[in-house]
Amino acid sequence: MADDGLPTYLEDHLAGATGAIDLMKNLEEEHAGEPLGEVLGTLRAEIEADRATLSAFSERAGRGEHSVKEGAARLGEKLSRWKLERGAAGPIGTFEALEFLALGIWGKRALWRALRATQGLSARVGASEADLDRLIRRAEEQHHQVDELRLRWAAEALLTGAAAGSRRSS
Repeated sequence: MADDGLPTYLEDHLAGATGAIDLMKNLEEEHAGEPLGEVLGTLRAEIEADRATLSAFSERAGRGEHSVKEGAARLGEKLSRWKLERGAAGPIGTFEALEFLALGIWGKRALWRALRATQGLSARVGASEADLDRLIRRAEEQHHQVDELRLRWAAEALLTGAAAGSRRSS
């Protein structure tokens, strides 16, 4: 008989949320006093609330947070921060961090949709269809906000290096 995949799935998403929140805190510090830092602060509060909801769902499914996965997510965030600071500081680092966040938020949307689409899971984790619909809409709004930020950083991040490269080769 196969193991129940729901607790593992929820733990994996909890770990991802932990890494995303840590990354957002880092970006907020890096862009303190700038519009980007302010927007990320507001978004982080929402994502922390989503993570708390996910944690409650995980506990109702039979498990809570998984310390090894949480630790791995934190380590992964620290390694990505090291990479961004050492190899790609500046606009490209911010751009890549925003892209990572956009992908993570879309993954969270996929989680909420999977719970809603799979009969019995929403009841098992204590979520109504209306709760999941609200979480899906919020993830879509969060993704839109982060993707707009990402696109604003795209030109500076991607064209600055190309312009510098063409200057070096001439």
